[in-house]
Amino acid sequence: MSAAEEVKSEKPKSLNKPIRKRVKKFGKMMTRKIAKIQSRSSLVPDTPFIDKSHFPFLEEFEDKWEVIRDEVKEVLKHRDDIPGFEQISPDQHRIAKAQQWKTFILFGFGKQLEKNCKQAPVTAELLSRVPNVQTAWFSILAPGYHIPAHTGVTKGIVRSHLGLILPEAREKCRIRVDQEIRAWEHGKAFAFDDTYEHEVWNDTPDERVILLFDFDRPMGWAGRALNATLLYLMKFTAFYQEPKKNLASFEDRFEAATRRADENLEKLSE
Repeated sequence: MSAAEEVKSEKPKSLNKPIRKRVKKFGKMMTRKIAKIQSRSSLVPDTPFIDKSHFPFLEEFEDKWEVIRDEVKEVLKHRDDIPGFEQISPDQHRIAKAQQWKTFILFGFGKQLEKNCKQAPVTAELLSRVPNVQTAWFSILAPGYHIPAHTGVTKGIVRSHLGLILPEAREKCRIRVDQEIRAWEHGKAFAFDDTYEHEVWNDTPDERVILLFDFDRPMGWAGRALNATLLYLMKFTAFYQEPKKNLASFEDRFEAATRRADENLEKLSE
C-alpha cells in the first residue's frame, strides 16, 4: 500500500472549532496590516509578477533546468508515494483535494529535508544558494485539475516557478496572478507575489510538473524585521506544526519506498 493510500485526506475536525477560526481570522487581519509596511519597505516592485532580472540567481536554475527535470523524473517513478498537498498541510483542503496536487518537498519553513534532497541533489544544491529560501517543492498537478483562487500568507515572500514537465497543449495549462495570465515554458522561471489572488488551471489530459520555491522578499530593515517576527510566530501555530509533523512522516515513507524498489531491482539482477 502506498503512502498516499495509507493516509486519507480528510478535513480535520479541528478546522471547525471556533477558537481556530478566530485565530486564523486574527492572523489574516494582522498580515494585511503588516503587508502595507512590507510593501513600503520592498526593494523590488510590489506587482503581481516581478521581473526576474531582480533575482539573478534564477538564471542558474534556467541553465540547469534539464538536470532538474531529470531528477524529478526519477522521483516520479514513485509517484504513488508522493503525498497530496492537503495531506501535508490540512489547512490547504479547500484548494487541494483527492491527491490531485502532489508535492515532493525539499525545503520546508527554511529547513532542508535531507532525505528528500538526496533524491534530487543538484536541485537541492541550487536551492541552498537562494538567499533565505523558505520552502521548495516539486509541484505535480494532475490532468484536468483546477486550483481555486486563493492568496498567500505574507508579502515578505516572493514565489518562483520553473517549468519542467509541461502538457503538449501548453497554453491550456496556466496561472492567473491578479489580472495577468501566463502559461509555463520549459526551462523558464518567473517570480510573483502570491499575496495577490491567484489560481491555476490544467485543462489538458497531461500532468504538469514545476519546481516551486519561496524566498524572502528583498526589503529594508523594517520589512525584514517584521517578516522575521511573523515567520517566527507562525512556528507556534498549527499552520506550521501540522505540516512539520506530516513532512517527517512522508519523507520517511518515500525513502522506504525507494529503498524497497532498489532492493527489488537488485534481486531481479541476481
